[in-house]
Amino acid sequence: MSLFDSRRDFVKKTAMATAGASLLPLSSFVEAKPKNKLPAWKGFNLLDFFSHDPDQGRPSKPDYLKWIADWGFDFVRVPISYPSYLNIDRSRPIRADEVLNFDESRLEKVDQLVEKSLNEGLHVSLNLHRAPGFCINAGFEEPYNLWKDQEALEAFCAHWEMWAKRYRGISAKKLSFDLVNEPFQRENPNDQHSPGGPVDVADYHRVAKAALETIKSVKNSRLVIADGNGGGGMAVPELADLDLAQSCRGYHPFPISHYKAGWVYKDPESVPPVDWPLKQDDRVLGIEAIREYYAPWKALIDQGVGVHCGECGCYNQTPHQVFLAWFGDVLQVLKEMEVGFGIWEFSGAFGVLNSRRKDMVYEDWYGEKLDRKFLELLQKQI
Repeated sequence: MSLFDSRRDFVKKTAMATAGASLLPLSSFVEAKPKNKLPAWKGFNLLDFFSHDPDQGRPSKPDYLKWIADWGFDFVRVPISYPSYLNIDRSRPIRADEVLNFDESRLEKVDQLVEKSLNEGLHVSLNLHRAPGFCINAGFEEPYNLWKDQEALEAFCAHWEMWAKRYRGISAKKLSFDLVNEPFQRENPNDQHSPGGPVDVADYHRVAKAALETIKSVKNSRLVIADGNGGGGMAVPELADLDLAQSCRGYHPFPISHYKAGWVYKDPESVPPVDWPLKQDDRVLGIEAIREYYAPWKALIDQGVGVHCGECGCYNQTPHQVFLAWFGDVLQVLKEMEVGFGIWEFSGAFGVLNSRRKDMVYEDWYGEKLDRKFLELLQKQI
């Protein structure tokens, strides 16, 4: 076919498409919903570097990435505790003069996981779960406060500059950066049950802007994501002026997702039974309550901000049937918004493998314990 013929066919098809479009009612254009700017990636968090001590990590088994891809998923989020890739004395709290002691041999372990994930066709989201000056998990002594101290912010940016340079050659379609896990202010950082709330929005904006500019100075096309405030669940429209996507959470309502979780409740056994829909005070929470919860996130999408659900799922103490009924509704609402998800862990208490639930029958999967019903619920979203 000649170039002229190709062009003639193209013009003809375009004219036909335009003519057809002109016959559509005006409402079909007016009512068209805005599309989420982020791909609806679906997959899992991998906790290989979640511990500050690399010798206590939870390395993914060789087949995990292959299974994730073979089952139809396309995403892994890698939450990292920054001391895990430093050369430091872990018998005591980290000092300010140690936070940039990068250990090349430990960084190469991260490289290997990233490379293996990319080889399976999975998008990788690299996240600092513990960053210089902050971690939502209590019990760590940091030498400063990320949200208040300039020295902490400079160290935070230095870490992201290191990662940006290290992965400069990887396409933004294959790799994104998730700045810091679940911003939160706790009254007592050493007490997991200490009350707290959202980080001051001005402080969050300042920290996010500085890290974003650092990353973009290395590779301007890099996709950068900011977690929701207040522990990940609160949309942050105040960040919309920055070139940032945002990451929500799929843990609402918390009494379902974290039923009897020891790090949430001081006396887990005193927690009353749950069901779905959930009776709470004078309300009955069902799928409409979930839609209401995500309304601020839908507003962000309508505003042109990309949204992804970086963490979601359910602790293994929630009755299995309650979990599946509730999470099916969560997934339905995320699908309505065109938002993808990352289940908190692939293998473990929240995972499709080896969750240690006591009220279900597992399928043997090459020596692993597979929650087939959970997996099939997830695959319906693909």
